Amino acid sequence: MAVVYESSAGWLLDELSLINKWYQFGGGLCTASASISHLEEKNSNTKTLYSLKDDLFMVLKPYFTLYPSPAATEPSTPRSDSQGSNSATLQCKAVKKKRKRSNAFNQGELDALEYHKKISDLILESSQLLIQEGFAKGLLQPVSRTEEEVGKIVADVCCNLAELCDMAKEMPSMSANAYTVNVLGTGTPVEAFQNTDCLSRITENNSNWPQLIHLMGEKYLMPPKSSFLLSDISYMEPLLHYKKYNIIVVDPPWENKSVKRSKRYSSLTPLEIKQLPIPALAAQNCLVVTWVTNRQKHLRFVKEELYPHWSIRTLAEWHWVKITRSGEFVFPIHSAHKKPYEIMVLGRLMNTDNSAARESEKDVPLFPQHKIIVSVPCKLHSHKPPLTEVLKEYVKQDVEYLELFARNLQPGWTSWGNEVLKFQHVDYFIPLETGN
Repeated sequence: MAVVYESSAGWLLDELSLINKWYQFGGGLCTASASISHLEEKNSNTKTLYSLKDDLFMVLKPYFTLYPSPAATEPSTPRSDSQGSNSATLQCKAVKKKRKRSNAFNQGELDALEYHKKISDLILESSQLLIQEGFAKGLLQPVSRTEEEVGKIVADVCCNLAELCDMAKEMPSMSANAYTVNVLGTGTPVEAFQNTDCLSRITENNSNWPQLIHLMGEKYLMPPKSSFLLSDISYMEPLLHYKKYNIIVVDPPWENKSVKRSKRYSSLTPLEIKQLPIPALAAQNCLVVTWVTNRQKHLRFVKEELYPHWSIRTLAEWHWVKITRSGEFVFPIHSAHKKPYEIMVLGRLMNTDNSAARESEKDVPLFPQHKIIVSVPCKLHSHKPPLTEVLKEYVKQDVEYLELFARNLQPGWTSWGNEVLKFQHVDYFIPLETGN
């Protein structure tokens, strides 16, 4: 289970332990003994169990800290009964840096300040109990000097995904009856699949154990019961012929100045994002979750333009709160640069006039307007926490999941994007056990 503690405010997640479960003993999809039996019966490719490298989640200190003067903080520093809430609260009470003139703020900054003013206290109060429970259950703990020395930032593994995506753009169009699926774990050696097979078709691991695939001289690890399509936005047709989805998570590459400067990844314009075929991919009463940056321009676009364009009704705004292993926010809550939280906008596909569709909507639980997810983030850029366990109480059983613009794979999910295998590179994992 990823959920370490749940309250009315939200959830405390242990993402590392959940990911390790995916790659050991059938990913939690079968019993340990059954999984080992399967592993022993198959070829050498399936005999290895894996663990994600621990240092990928070894976020020990805030990325930077605001240090207010003692005179400014002493009167407002509250007493705390736990190490976690004390560290978070001290950080939250840091005095904000003020600009000399009020007209130094542009309209976007003013909008962001107004939004932050409305939600910062709510996030602070909601996270305190979850952080306290993190200490009580041993997930969070004070950081030792030894850990500080080894907690270095992990660089991304270099691979040839960009070259694969360029190849995908040149693939010829396929007829509707040619959208077959590459199915692993059916006796076909994994090495038999060519690079073009993974570009032109969806690849699926329907077994209860992880599988290695070989692409462009690199090795990538597929978790059990997962599927993916590696392509850019110009080639999504195989998804449309594969399944209808009950939950769709979208993490768009939003345009912003820092992305343009760093050239870390290609961004999409609002018009290009609106062209995503969400209604065609969505099943009846589909729940859509869109990750949004803290720019109010993007938040307004999702709620006022994007969701109406997709015929989606906005349900709620939730927040992911990022903390260190010692219970501090990764950024000061009042930092003018970056905030320690990200926004999720949840919406549901609006039903047609069909009476059966309207009737089925009555069985779907209501969403609370605000919830938070608190977790130690992965050091890999733009790696979002898994949402299966926090969403399961708000959807029916046996649903189909889809993540768009994904950078990793999850059991039970279909993942799509031009970097969909980025964080599946075998160098991020440690082999634990090999059969003979």
